[in-house]
Amino acid sequence: MLALIALLQSLTLVVSGPLTSSEYLPIRVAEAEGYFTREGLAITVRTTRAESGAAEALAQGQADLAATTLEALLRFGPRQSSQAPRLVFGLTAAPPVVLLVAAQHVDSVRSVEDLAGLRVGVITPGAPEHAWFGWLLARRGVSVADVHVLSLGARGMAASIGSGELHAALVPEPLASRLLAAGRAKLLADFRTPQAVAQALGKATVNAAFFVRADRRLRSQDLTALARALLAAEERIRTGSADELAAKLGRRVTGTTEDFEALLETARASYLGDGLVTAEEVRQTLAIVRAHTPLPASLRIPAPEEMLHLEPLRRALKATAER
Repeated sequence: MLALIALLQSLTLVVSGPLTSSEYLPIRVAEAEGYFTREGLAITVRTTRAESGAAEALAQGQADLAATTLEALLRFGPRQSSQAPRLVFGLTAAPPVVLLVAAQHVDSVRSVEDLAGLRVGVITPGAPEHAWFGWLLARRGVSVADVHVLSLGARGMAASIGSGELHAALVPEPLASRLLAAGRAKLLADFRTPQAVAQALGKATVNAAFFVRADRRLRSQDLTALARALLAAEERIRTGSADELAAKLGRRVTGTTEDFEALLETARASYLGDGLVTAEEVRQTLAIVRAHTPLPASLRIPAPEEMLHLEPLRRALKATAER
């Protein structure tokens, strides 16, 4: 066993929390199923409480890899041009939320344009989904300033939608599925899958991904091994049952059985195809973040093409296709 450990490539991966996030579920599955070890990697996974934590760890040299959002990397990640982030594996297209209309208001709120002057709930102030919501509104000719955005937390949001106090809300899983199944809300816009994001915004984007620093780029073979482990984990998520996955993952990752079943059902269709991200998807995301998120004045953003380092992933995909 000691000899095996000595042969493994040791890496530190810092992941944005919470543990129950569907965006980073492939990491939890790869760890629980032993896919990292199978690929010759000894990965220490650290989870931060806030979205900013993983980006800050990468900037401070406390992580070899960070799994977080592009928006968080821009706000809290490396500042020096030599340390610029490089995206090595894409996870999701957008924050996995849906824009729901409370059942009491479905007759008066039939489109995004109807939200002007109304109350829209969010769970957390300053969360990444605010930027996507702002872009959705702008695309329909509505300013964020014209909408009354209220931060209520998960319990407060559920109660306010049920009572009709909120006209609409940006709701994550599994709460979104529960509200829809109970007939307490109606879907207005969906950000949970790449296809739904493209339909809502008219453009494809990228949200959660794996990043390395340009000045501390990992060995190409290690990134290819990482990609193989993540691709195997995403396949396991698509094909495994909730009971099978939960048995390996544990309650800290899955939450309640009912919640995990709803989360897993959505997660199966939420990931980007084969982890690949295009420069145009990065460019569109940068436009969204710049338009609706305050960024540090000292930030120098590389060209989208420079932010991508996907050759190791492509090698993993080619090897898989040739099997």
